[in-house]
Amino acid sequence: MKETDLSMPTKYDPAAVEKDRYQYWLDGRFFEASGDADKEPYTVVIPPPNVTGKLHLGHAWDTTLQDILTRVKRMQGYDVLWLPGMDHAGIATQAKVEGKLREQGTSRHELGREKFLEKSWEWKKEYAQFIRTQWEKLGLGLDYSRERFTLDTGLSDAVKEVFVTLYEKGLIYRGEYIINWDPATQTALSDIEVEYQDVQGAFYHMRYPLKDEEGSIEIATTRPETMLGDTAIAVHPQDERYQHLIGKTAVLPIIGREIEIVADDYVDMEFGSGAVKITPAHDPNDFEIGNRHNLKRILVMNEDGTMNENAGKYKGLDRFECRKQIIRDLQEDGTLFDIEDHHHSVGHSERSGAVVEPYLSTQWFVNMEPLAKAAIDLQKENGKVSFVPERFEKTFLTWMENIRDWCISRQLWWGHRIPAWYHKETGELYVGKEAPADIENWEQDEDVLDTWFSSALWPFSTLGWPDKENADFKKFFPTNVLVTGYDIIFFWVSRMIFQSVEFTGERPFKDVLIHGLVRDAEGRKMSKSLGNGVDPMDVIDKYGADSLRYFLATGSSPGQDLRFHWEKVESTWNFANKIWNASRFALMNMGNLSFKDIDLSGSKSVADEWILTRLNQTIDQVTKNIEKYDFGEAGRHLYNFIWDEFCDWYIEMAKLPLYGEDETRIHTTRSILAYTLDQTMRMLHPFMPFLTEEIWQHLPHEGESITQASWPKAVKEYHNEQAVQEMERLVSIIRSVRNIRSEVDTPMSKQIQLLIQTKDEAVAEELEKNRDYLERFCNPSELKISTDIQVPEKAMSAVITGAELFLPLAGLINIKDEIKRLEKELDKWDKEVERVKKKLSNEGFIKKAPEKVVEEERKKETDYLDKRAKVEARIKELNA
Repeated sequence: MKETDLSMPTKYDPAAVEKDRYQYWLDGRFFEASGDADKEPYTVVIPPPNVTGKLHLGHAWDTTLQDILTRVKRMQGYDVLWLPGMDHAGIATQAKVEGKLREQGTSRHELGREKFLEKSWEWKKEYAQFIRTQWEKLGLGLDYSRERFTLDTGLSDAVKEVFVTLYEKGLIYRGEYIINWDPATQTALSDIEVEYQDVQGAFYHMRYPLKDEEGSIEIATTRPETMLGDTAIAVHPQDERYQHLIGKTAVLPIIGREIEIVADDYVDMEFGSGAVKITPAHDPNDFEIGNRHNLKRILVMNEDGTMNENAGKYKGLDRFECRKQIIRDLQEDGTLFDIEDHHHSVGHSERSGAVVEPYLSTQWFVNMEPLAKAAIDLQKENGKVSFVPERFEKTFLTWMENIRDWCISRQLWWGHRIPAWYHKETGELYVGKEAPADIENWEQDEDVLDTWFSSALWPFSTLGWPDKENADFKKFFPTNVLVTGYDIIFFWVSRMIFQSVEFTGERPFKDVLIHGLVRDAEGRKMSKSLGNGVDPMDVIDKYGADSLRYFLATGSSPGQDLRFHWEKVESTWNFANKIWNASRFALMNMGNLSFKDIDLSGSKSVADEWILTRLNQTIDQVTKNIEKYDFGEAGRHLYNFIWDEFCDWYIEMAKLPLYGEDETRIHTTRSILAYTLDQTMRMLHPFMPFLTEEIWQHLPHEGESITQASWPKAVKEYHNEQAVQEMERLVSIIRSVRNIRSEVDTPMSKQIQLLIQTKDEAVAEELEKNRDYLERFCNPSELKISTDIQVPEKAMSAVITGAELFLPLAGLINIKDEIKRLEKELDKWDKEVERVKKKLSNEGFIKKAPEKVVEEERKKETDYLDKRAKVEARIKELNA
């Protein structure tokens, strides 16, 4: 058959395929949720990236999985809303903007709050556009008509509603507590914004002199600079060594202040000397002890980590410089008598990297006990949040069961300003969604809320809440699935759950799909310090978005980390290229076939029946695995079907009728090619949207875009198990012949005699019916198929299910080598027979395994025994 002209380029060029395609989708408004009441909703809210910079591979992975889910559901007929948005990222963004101001020779304090916020909004606008450009390059099917930002008006209203409601319930309070303080950014941190690192430090052993009697009391500390704020020494009430000292006083070295010796059960008698210094303003445990004993709280540091006036002569020194000076001074006066090496865990700011300082400060807190309890109780109900993999539910519950009150105030300007005002004269506190009417008499709290406070409301605040009558909120909440990494279960997932339960009475999402981290090829975390980071845009520029997406989606199982390998991305490009070339061949041989001309009702070959059956099976497997979020397995089934079966076998076999003279067969083959390719592109579309749209547009089709095409469903009448068995036998014969030719270095172009001895007449008839394929792909000079073959003395052979092949090759092989090969094959069948016999002799397996599985093993045993017997017979013949 003459090939037709085709506008599809000869070479797969990802850049050309992907160019302008995204704009086509946007112009068609294919990604916008309709709000159609007759359609079942499917909602995903994007984990909002921070407007601090550009997206990394983790974002690309995370959003690719979401895009796959939403594209599948859209094709399945759901009214899909995939809502985009970004997070203001308080500390991180403010640090970036301040850094930029420093480069310009100014600071936020010089600009003032209003001007600084203007600069921050300019930053947001610039980097939000960067992020949208990256979303575009990745091909994400987002509904931009509903895009949100954590500082936009709607979300700000939601934040105020939540803050005021919790305050009025007594669940938000203001108090003086020890908090995690970042001296670099000069703001409070929540517990989960602190990263602990093992560092080499020291225990400093000191003696504090007693006031009214001779001697001293020994204590040890890792932070000698905080001793300047000591207000007591604590011992255990049952420690006989110190019974006589309880209630007496010691003298604080350097400062000379008298400090009380108190008894407290917190002290571990077995650790060190059994006596501990108490610094209520600089240690969380000391703070609690101080409360129990009514101790004074003395801050000795400023917010920037320098020592204040309470530090005496050390005032103005950086905390670590102060440590060095104090150590020298204490050694000189004999107070410090031993320095012991000590490897310990020290908290560092997740944002700035600075060593975190436990610091006494007046902050706003959320009382977590009732909120955590409600979230824990939710997981005991049918309407709980399902974690995928399930093991992460335990991670969530353990965190919630041990949660501390949440410090929500931050000493920043960029963020949701706390809706609290203080009366200028009386100091009265007012909390409300709106400012007091006589605003001139009030001053608003200077602090802003923790970024996670607004992010915790994301699944419902983005849909119009607190307006519960909002159409989007009523239709699209609760959402269906959240896709995120295991590293923010504490930061974000847990907070969304307890806030949603509190304010909507429902779970925020049905499922949480947890993935791991993207690591380098050696398994290391990607970081600037290691220089091993990979920009996803660089990968796209080199191999295209589809190659990156397919690699990310199929490169690991749920919950596991993903190792990035350039070679694996290249192999996915090869896969895309294979699809392109196969599709181009099919399209070039389709003639003028239109969508309405596609007809699968005609007489079909075994290859036709087989490919349609395998298509059905692949549709079922891909759909099932996507539904359970196993994209790797879904991708494996797709890959095997496309590469091994459609490209390598069906297309090759389709050439026989396509290049023949039978117009009816030609039309049926064209129809099957068009139908199979169409259905395959639909399945592959969520993984590789650009490539599949390009190919689909060249196929006979209905509709504007593959994004709107229906998801494939298995068609019962196209299922033929017998054809699968027949095709498997043909493939086995062809592969065996090719392998034998390879072993004896006989090219396919050289004709050879092929003898096939079948187990019975049924197999002989089946192979005879498919003689055309055997002649085309084995290139025999003579092909004999029979139950009774006169086996030549010198021949290569192969055993397949139901038949044995013989290739007389006198003069082309070494008999000894052939015997060695057969002995290796015999060893293989010996092991298979032993394995299956062992399984079938196991009473536990016979009793517990389904009958179908046991029957399959029995069939294997029969098959393996038959193959082994044939190999044994051949060895005997050659040795004769």
